Amino acid sequence: MDSKSPVRGRVEGEPELGQSNGCQEVCQREGLRMTDPRRIVLSLTLLLASVAMRAPAPAQPLPYSHKKHVAVGLECRTCHVNPDPGRLMTFPPTVLCMACHQAIAADRPPIQKLAGFAASGKPVPWVRVYQLPDYVFWKHARHLKAGVTCADCHGPVAERDVITQETDVVTMVGCLACHNKRQVFTDCGDCHAPRH
Repeated sequence: MDSKSPVRGRVEGEPELGQSNGCQEVCQREGLRMTDPRRIVLSLTLLLASVAMRAPAPAQPLPYSHKKHVAVGLECRTCHVNPDPGRLMTFPPTVLCMACHQAIAADRPPIQKLAGFAASGKPVPWVRVYQLPDYVFWKHARHLKAGVTCADCHGPVAERDVITQETDVVTMVGCLACHNKRQVFTDCGDCHAPRH
């Protein structure tokens, strides 16, 4: 088949299949140009599918507004520590919350429930909003060191009263899109085999 064939071939100079992702790969494989109505329909379909896949906010044991806490000066790293080996960001210990809430809003039922967790020595059983499948090996530490911000992956959390999964960061398409945008080498073994 001719290398400029509109179906199955690729135009010389374009990346091989597998070097791009999602819509780009399908459009290249099918020979669709940017203005082709089929490409526009495909792009919209993939966009709508990604929006439809977003899960609603999980029920949390306590109401918590990142927006309110950021407004009073808290930063992500104040509450979410990244201990070695750097895989998961932690949730804040209840004693950290109670440092302020012994006096602030102490009469409100959610804060009284928080005080109960603190008195029992048990952590608040927060539900993770973003969670990768077990077969993906990933570390926050490596991404933070590369200058990736919390908002890059988790969206504008600082503007939210309730956290939902706003980005596709926990999907392969989301990871590859970010790596492609930052021109970072992507190899299957980088994420699908343990790295020490």
